[in-house]
Amino acid sequence: MKIVQKVEKIYNDYKILGEWFNKFSTVGRQKTGGVTRLAYSSEEDEMHRIFKDISEDLGFAVETDGVGNTFVGLQKNKNKRCYLIGSHLDSVPNGGIYDGVLGVIGGLLILKWIKDNNIDIPVKVVAFRCEESSAFGKATIGSGLVTGKVKEEELCNFKNKKGESLKDILKSKGFLTKSYKLGELEGYIEIHIEQGRVLWDKNIELGIVTSIAAPKRFKLSIYGRQDHSGATPMMMRKDALSTASEVILEIEKLGRVESIYSTVATVGEIYETPNALNVVPGFVELGIDIRGIESKSINRVVSELKNSIKRITDKRGLNYKLTMTSSSEPVKLDDTIVKGLKRSSEKLKLSCIEMPSGAGHDAMEFADITKTGMVFIPCREGISHNPKENASLKQLYNACKIVCEYLKEVSL
Repeated sequence: MKIVQKVEKIYNDYKILGEWFNKFSTVGRQKTGGVTRLAYSSEEDEMHRIFKDISEDLGFAVETDGVGNTFVGLQKNKNKRCYLIGSHLDSVPNGGIYDGVLGVIGGLLILKWIKDNNIDIPVKVVAFRCEESSAFGKATIGSGLVTGKVKEEELCNFKNKKGESLKDILKSKGFLTKSYKLGELEGYIEIHIEQGRVLWDKNIELGIVTSIAAPKRFKLSIYGRQDHSGATPMMMRKDALSTASEVILEIEKLGRVESIYSTVATVGEIYETPNALNVVPGFVELGIDIRGIESKSINRVVSELKNSIKRITDKRGLNYKLTMTSSSEPVKLDDTIVKGLKRSSEKLKLSCIEMPSGAGHDAMEFADITKTGMVFIPCREGISHNPKENASLKQLYNACKIVCEYLKEVSL
């Protein structure tokens, strides 16, 4: 009888996760099957409204802070020092439907278990605003504001493609009228899809995150000369795009050399002008992203990149300007949480590995103010930030189990 009841409970939990997920999954849906829920858009607002409605239906206490982050907890633990579990509800343009959302509904399931079983663990679930950098060119703004990593005076500098500042948008939505700073926490834990293919390829159920990579980002402007493509001999050209192509290949090479330290280097943006078939390109702008978990390795790539750009442009007789647009340091997560989550997975007989995160997450904003941990679940073929993004609610359930088991171990 106990086995039947256990199976029924698991089935009901899967069903609940599915019902919650389906309420979120249609918001901002595109014809491609992906979703667009940019930070502080009406779509992100709707995601937070759904989160609030589900939580209130469960009898939880709901609070929206001064920058629009949504916090959910038990009434009896409303003002208690607590563990925070959460993620985000915004997306990149035409992104996947699992990114961020699974961490939020996973936190809700854990909170529901705590309430249903009357377990004395102070937990709150949070949905942060503006985790993605797509809208304002800056990531983890909601979590950065509450932890003090992002200052309110900076909000005027973060602008969308329409030129609107984030501060003006927040004011127009009625935010910034009350406090958004967090009190002391017992810890922060985030559940997230891996967004890479390590777990998928190795057929491992869970990843226990040990560190989070940090990026150094640059804008490279290359100034050539715009000329007629038919009338300008090859040896007389100052082709900005051909020069950029050499730089791009050099960046790839530098990333491969340092890949043994889990460092990566990418050119993700190219702007070329005049972008005409019969014109030698006169100007190119590249967006460069270098990230990793070891500062020395990242800095080697940056140093070699600067040398390579100078060498390539000198050889071709072109001018350039390299500007650092953002810089942050890699984040190490808490060893006691890593070990505790691993013990929980072993106790529950779930396969796991310790691994770094190549992508940034809200968790990185918490690591130096409280004990912080992350659990990854596989995503199909490692695809993320893509309409084909796919993950299993069963694996989300498993992640919730080990987080809950860990919280019981350290709290009871």
